[in-house]
Amino acid sequence: MLLALTRPVSPSIVECQLTHLARQPIELAGAVAEHAEYERRLAELGATVRRLPAAPSLPDAVFVEDTAVVVDELAVVTRPGAEARRPETTAVAEQLAEYRRIVPIEPPGTLDGGDVLVMDGEVYVGRSTRTNDSGIEQLRRALEPLGYRVTVIAVTRCLHLKAAVTRVAAGTLLVNPAWVASDAFTGYRRLTVDPAEPAAANALAIGGAILLPAQHLRTRARLEATGLAVIPVPMTELAKAEAGITCCSILLEVP
Repeated sequence: MLLALTRPVSPSIVECQLTHLARQPIELAGAVAEHAEYERRLAELGATVRRLPAAPSLPDAVFVEDTAVVVDELAVVTRPGAEARRPETTAVAEQLAEYRRIVPIEPPGTLDGGDVLVMDGEVYVGRSTRTNDSGIEQLRRALEPLGYRVTVIAVTRCLHLKAAVTRVAAGTLLVNPAWVASDAFTGYRRLTVDPAEPAAANALAIGGAILLPAQHLRTRARLEATGLAVIPVPMTELAKAEAGITCCSILLEVP
């Protein structure tokens, strides 16, 4: 069974952490509606959606991806680079402990799940403003004994690695080459975003389709031209919080 862990949009999302975007007003009702549609699409594509407890005092709690890196053998519970986000991990760890052995990132390490791209036995991890060398080394120590190969990639022009590159099909990546060196991913088919849509590289492959923010029309056309099925999801309000479409869930296979 494919489980999708999500968390409700916090009414304090207007106070979210921002790094590369200027703060804009976020319409709470719009963000809640977008998140509900996202959850509906996850369920439609075969996931069992399980909501974590609401966290009204944690503005970024809806972006659960950053709190854990889950592989078949274990779950690495992160220590987010933004200190205000660290309380988010408690509820996530409690839920994941039902399905995986938990390995926590310890100080002084920081690691955001949005910086980690898992492709079968390959793990690409971004060294960013949110993920430091200690966090990367702890992730390496957790995963390499299990047969995973960890490759570090510098992230400087966007918040997380997965803002610049995501998996959209078996052996296929969607990349913004202006934000990440695409030659770091040799051996994979690499599709590029439309240059007018730099944030479009964050897409979510699930159930034989790709969830993509509805505003990225040109990149959607590029994906569909290769034969890939794309489902547009509204994301304009959540995007103001520097969110990508992968940010709002943690996907894992469970019995």
